[in-house]
Amino acid sequence: MRYKSTFKNRITLLFFFLPFIALAETHDSGFEDSVAEVVSWIALIIAPIALIGGFLFVHVLPEKIAEKRNHPQAQAIKVLCFLSLLFGGLLWPLAWLWAYSKPVFYKMAYGTDKGDYHETTLEEFKEEKASRKNEAQPNPEEH
Repeated sequence: MRYKSTFKNRITLLFFFLPFIALAETHDSGFEDSVAEVVSWIALIIAPIALIGGFLFVHVLPEKIAEKRNHPQAQAIKVLCFLSLLFGGLLWPLAWLWAYSKPVFYKMAYGTDKGDYHETTLEEFKEEKASRKNEAQPNPEEH
């Protein structure tokens, strides 16, 4: 009886002899080891740093978009971006949509649909409060 060679039999023979072929081709070469070491360091050190940096960059985008478009609720979008970082990015799509949307009744309530992003320091706030207080008090020299 003649033995019929089929594709399945050839693959089986290949997998049977593959370990022996691999052992026969091993030799002492430092080049492959050094390349493997460089690739492993890149995979262990550089790739996570790049991925974390990219993750942070993407999560700041809604905040930057809101500031660029003078969104009146940009500070709230900034907080949502921060919370999205804490929750692993689950809130990020909401911040993205919010940054590109316009508040519906904001213009009716405040007269404008643009935001003011002037962040005052504590000293500026105290000076502004003192100037308002001085403006509200009647000046005795005017009477």
